[in-house]
Amino acid sequence: MIIENKGLNTNTFYIPPFDLNVGEIVVLNLFNGIHFYETEMFLKDIFCGKTKDENVVVHKNSTFVAHFIEPNLRRLFYPITVGEYLKKNANLNSPYATKIHEIDWINKKTKVNTLAGNSRRLLCLYTTLSKTNHIIFDLIGQDPKGAEETYEIVKNMVKKGGSAIFLDYLEEMKYDRTKYIELQWKNQP
Repeated sequence: MIIENKGLNTNTFYIPPFDLNVGEIVVLNLFNGIHFYETEMFLKDIFCGKTKDENVVVHKNSTFVAHFIEPNLRRLFYPITVGEYLKKNANLNSPYATKIHEIDWINKKTKVNTLAGNSRRLLCLYTTLSKTNHIIFDLIGQDPKGAEETYEIVKNMVKKGGSAIFLDYLEEMKYDRTKYIELQWKNQP
C-alpha cells in the first residue's frame, strides 16, 4: 500500500476513504472552479508526505509532476533549454530522461518556453518518471489529445509496478475510473 486515506476532512471539503496500491490509479475529481489550484496544492502536499494529516497515512512518498515555470528575466535573457532542464531535474540514467527526444523537433537545444502545453507537460512527466514511478499528476494545460497521451503513458507506467493519483477537474472525461473519488464540498464555493 502506497497511501491510505481514512477520510480526509477539512473545514471546506471531505474526501471519502481510499487506498492507493501498486498498480493502481486513483482518479480524484476536485471539480473545476476558482478553488481548484489551492485545493490541488493542499492535497499534493498531503499525498506527497510533505504535510501530515491524521487521516492520511503515506507509506511511500509520491512525487507531484510539477508544471514548468521559468522566471521572467531568465526567459528573456537566457531561456532554459530542454537539455539544461533534463540535466538539472532528471535521472539521466533512466530511459525516461530521453523519451522527450522521440518527438522529432525537440532536441537538447530547444528552448522549453517554446514548447506547447502538451510537449511541455510531457517533458515534466518524463523528468518525474525518470526518478520515481509513484506520482501525482494533473492534465492542466493540455488539449484532449495530449491529455489522452499523458494518461496512457501514466497507465503504462502503473502497469509496470507504479502508482498514481490523478487530480482531475472535469466530470466528462472518460479515463479509467476503477478507483474514482469525488471531493465533497461542505459549502459549495
